[in-house]
Amino acid sequence: MARIQMRPGPPVIQHLLHTLKFYIKESSFPKTAAMPFYVAIASTLSAIWIIAVIMGPVTYGSLLLIFGVYAMHKIVEHNAGSSSGSPYGKLSCVRAVFSAAAEVPLFAVLIIIYLQTGSMILSNIVSYQAANGPLLFTIPLAAVMFFVLILSKAPYSPFAITKGKDIVSGYETEHFGVLRGYLMISESIAWYMLLWVFLTVFIGPLSLLGYLVGMVIMTIIVAFINAVTPILNPNHSVMMQVTFAFIGIVGSILLMIVF
Repeated sequence: MARIQMRPGPPVIQHLLHTLKFYIKESSFPKTAAMPFYVAIASTLSAIWIIAVIMGPVTYGSLLLIFGVYAMHKIVEHNAGSSSGSPYGKLSCVRAVFSAAAEVPLFAVLIIIYLQTGSMILSNIVSYQAANGPLLFTIPLAAVMFFVLILSKAPYSPFAITKGKDIVSGYETEHFGVLRGYLMISESIAWYMLLWVFLTVFIGPLSLLGYLVGMVIMTIIVAFINAVTPILNPNHSVMMQVTFAFIGIVGSILLMIVF
């Protein structure tokens, strides 16, 4: 993003360096925090995405369960903000509700995938693509819907209203030390999982190199979008995501009827 905006920027691995830094920093707890919920919610975020990795790359389980983990992530975002007692965290948890309202219609991508493949199991979806070609070409609007969902989870995304700079670090504002490390590593695992699911569901199983190249390309595309667009206010963010969802649902159904 820094290169696109023609300014100095941190190294590519800066997020990893920040994550490791927090694991060796002293942990502190705000007097306003709702203990022990404040500690438990950060640990929960790590746990649910580890479960998603087991259901995804490890076992090729149900796509519905992976999206269930994503829904849990939204709940954790809300509670992480409210449990700290920080006014910035509380405002972020309100925005998390706005964000969830915008992203729920995008979950309709599951229905479109099911209508096309007849299954919600990743292994069956992969087998369908082996026989009929990538879903990226048969239900492209569904792929766009999923991409918008991925975009909403990227730092500095136009849809990243829960962590806008106007509320400092959003729901993470009052988390320090190990707890902040938990949140940051969870975000990294979530990013990996969303990219993996997109590539697996819409392109098919790839080699390790194929996944690496695909994830790098998608991350660069997202970075370019984020670098040239401002963060939207909550109302506009919801309106745009719902619009994308509506176009994707109606368009995909029409395409399936016609073809």
